[in-house]
Amino acid sequence: MIQDLNNYFTDIYFNLHPVQEENISHQSIRILQMVQKKKNMMIRDIANELMISHNTASEHVKKLVRNGWLYKERSENDQRKVFLHLTDIGSSIVKKHTELDDNKLRIVLSKLTATERAKVIEGFKLLSEVSK
Repeated sequence: MIQDLNNYFTDIYFNLHPVQEENISHQSIRILQMVQKKKNMMIRDIANELMISHNTASEHVKKLVRNGWLYKERSENDQRKVFLHLTDIGSSIVKKHTELDDNKLRIVLSKLTATERAKVIEGFKLLSEVSK
C-alpha cells in the first residue's frame, strides 16, 4: 500500500508539475514552504526543523532575503524575535516548486466524472488532515 501510494504520488507529480525556471535548492524550497505553512517562523525554527546549525539556517535565509523571496519582521512584543515571511515572489516560487500545474491538472480532472473528481478530492483531503 505504501509503495503504491508513493508510486502514484511520484507519477502525478512527474506528469503534472509546472516547468521550473529558477535554480533553487531543495533546502531553500523546504525553508520557503515552512514559512508558508507555519506561523511565526524564525531562523531557530528552521534550524530545528531541518536539523542544521543556526548559522547554516541563517545563511540560507540571508540568500532567500537577498533574492527577494523572504523578508524579516521584528516582533512588536519582543524585539529579540524576528519572524520570516514570504514575499509575493516567494509565494510564487513555492507554488511553482511544490504544487501541481493548474492547467495540466484541469485537463486531467476534466477526464474524470464528477463522482471520480469528488473521490480524488476526498482522498487528498483525508490524507492532508491526518498528516497534520
